Amino acid sequence: MKPKPFSLDNKRYTTFNADLRRRFGEKVLRIPLNTGLSCPNRDGQCGTGGCSFCNAQGSGEFAGNPLDDLMTQYQQGKAMMQRKWPDTHKTIAYFQAYTNTYAPFETLKGFFGPFMAMEEVVALAIATRVDALDEDIISYLESLNRIKPIFLELGLQSIHDSTAKHMNRGHSTQQFITTVERLKSTGLLVVIHVMNGYPTDTKAMMIETIQAVAKLHPYGVKIHMLNVLKNTALGRQYQRQPFELMDQNEYENLVIHQLQLLPADIVILRLTGDGEEGEVLAPDWAANKTSVLNGIDKKMARWNLFQGDFA
Repeated sequence: MKPKPFSLDNKRYTTFNADLRRRFGEKVLRIPLNTGLSCPNRDGQCGTGGCSFCNAQGSGEFAGNPLDDLMTQYQQGKAMMQRKWPDTHKTIAYFQAYTNTYAPFETLKGFFGPFMAMEEVVALAIATRVDALDEDIISYLESLNRIKPIFLELGLQSIHDSTAKHMNRGHSTQQFITTVERLKSTGLLVVIHVMNGYPTDTKAMMIETIQAVAKLHPYGVKIHMLNVLKNTALGRQYQRQPFELMDQNEYENLVIHQLQLLPADIVILRLTGDGEEGEVLAPDWAANKTSVLNGIDKKMARWNLFQGDFA
């Protein structure tokens, strides 16, 4: 039997916090930023309206104000976080909202360069899409990664093209897989986002998505429950005709099964999501992130389960 990992966070899966402490010797603050960019499926490049589940903030509800310059956003975010962790000084500049490589090359250098030059910034995290990563951009990110680690976050959500079409993702599963395979030679730390609970996916399909991600074997995975948000295509659909969503117990059990399918060395950056207060239509239980995480931890301990049990 393979040895089981023991996380510094006393979890039965490999946490991002534990991996950052291993890499950098202490806790690291991740400061969310908003470049104010668009997305290819918003501006007509491959569609309009954006993803069906994504609101006008482009998944950047907790990022900075795009009307402020990035350094102002960074300093404000750092000051806020240091109120909770006053003795923590190492940071990650997290380009969170929208598609953060969807801009001219010189613009990207202007975004990333100043943070690469800051000693306290030990890494960059860049959220983007596979269809906004051409060879020039990949080569540029690879060159940055030789200086400081670059966490490259890519939205997949579901491996199923039927669901991707309903989501208005704007690219195919094969395009996603081909790009991730291309990135393997770069050393970039690829993080794949997976969504549970989308109405066109069955639980079996959600398991198939995790199995496909396990085969790709990225650095990390973010798993989150669908939050049905106001002022989104999916939110309007839900208000017209509510569809069934998983309850908390079902979600916890599904995530535990997914963790067992993921190799133990894949870092888990998230196991649930949290929408902005007042914006979430459903499910109600998803707002209590601590309860969900505690539920997962307690069940895994009670049943003696670990990430990688079936990998």
